Amino acid sequence: MYSKHRKSFSCYLLIVLHMFLGIGALFGGGTMILSPDGSILHMPLNMLQHSPFNNFLIPGLILFVGLGVLPIITAIFLISEKQLKVAKKLSIYKATHWSWNSSLYIGFILIIWITVEMYMIQGVAFIHVFYIFLGLLIQSITLLPSVKEHYSNVN
Repeated sequence: MYSKHRKSFSCYLLIVLHMFLGIGALFGGGTMILSPDGSILHMPLNMLQHSPFNNFLIPGLILFVGLGVLPIITAIFLISEKQLKVAKKLSIYKATHWSWNSSLYIGFILIIWITVEMYMIQGVAFIHVFYIFLGLLIQSITLLPSVKEHYSNVN
């Protein structure tokens, strides 16, 4: 059983941040999947010269699923608070709803993704700083006492 009291502003902000991240990653990843040569996004293939990839297909798939689909599913379940047995088993913090755990994981995934991306392209742009900040913001809001309490078990 989970908290039935109203969600705080922080809970809603967390949901919005996941939707923002997810929609952007669905667009970016989907575009990379549709155009593995990078032409739609005007990204030259030589950006990948220090990576294990010959084109943007695999990075696009990872972006689409890991930072697109996963945050949107998480946002939906942060709203509904329904359980998924499989997802619950992957939760480290058993006293909280699995979507709260997933939110924390997504922050890590985003920070790691951007860090690896910067290493592979051997450069840093404003967008990298923005998305690392977004990952830290998602984690910080997830860890706020009001958010954690809302998604915690009620005895």
